[in-house]
Order: sequence, then structure tokens, then C-alpha cells
Amino acid sequence: MSQPIIDQAVTDFTAPATSETSVTLSELKGSNIVIYFYPKDSTPGCTTEGQDFRDLYKEFQDAKTVIFGVSRDSMRAHENFKAKQSFPFELISDPDETLCKLFDVIKLKKLYGKEHMGIERSTFLIDAEGVLRKEWRKVKVKEHVAEVLAAVQAL
Repeated sequence: MSQPIIDQAVTDFTAPATSETSVTLSELKGSNIVIYFYPKDSTPGCTTEGQDFRDLYKEFQDAKTVIFGVSRDSMRAHENFKAKQSFPFELISDPDETLCKLFDVIKLKKLYGKEHMGIERSTFLIDAEGVLRKEWRKVKVKEHVAEVLAAVQAL
């Protein structure tokens, strides 16, 4: 599986998600898709980012766009996080990093002087034909979701 390239089709995938669902990219044709990768459930930045997507969810829906959050957390952690934050979208559990590797978001990170491999906060916008239209890497949470919404509305 090769990493998605702007203006090219994204490799089809199926991944397990909350609400006992699974997400298959090819089954979502006709909708725009926002996939955002975040390091960990229930941490401050990840919670804020999810809340921002939640709070603008109707605007994304109006723009025919579905949203998925992805991290390496377990399905149980995802279900708790989703319920606690009232997220109206599904979270994808990627413990074996299949999607993380597909989108090349596992990076060497530093925390308190220690290096480890982890998810670099990233967002991808895929159009209704399954083509990658925009990517945001090394995302800073503030204002990010509004920027993604503007990109969706510009499609």
C-alpha cells in the first residue's frame, strides 16, 4: 500500500470503528471524507480537536462530508471517549497501525526529552470520488477544524 498523494485516488481500506461498524473507503463514494489522526483518546489536545469537529459537524454534513477520527487506542477506549464527548462521528481503532502506515503518520516524537514513535496529528480530505485533495501534517489544534471546513466547502 502506497502513501496517498494529492490529486490521486487513496488506496481502498476497511477498518473497525465505534458503534460496532467498520469503515470501507470505497463504500463512501459520493461523500467527501475527513480522516483525522490524533495521538491518544482523552488527552487535552485530542479532546479539543474532537470537540471542534463535533461542534462544526452540521456544517460538515451540509457539505456532504463524513468525519472519522483515528488513533491506536482500543475500541473500548474509543467508545468511552466518543460517549463522554458526544461525538456524532465514528472513531477508527488502528492498534496495528495499518491506516497510520498507509497515511504515513507514525513519526519519531519527543516527549520530556525521550524519543518514541507516535502519531503525528494529521488530517486528510478525500473527495467524493476517493481522491486525496488536501492534507494537513503537524497539525496545531487551534483554528484547524475551521480551516478543514473551509477546504471542504471549497470543493
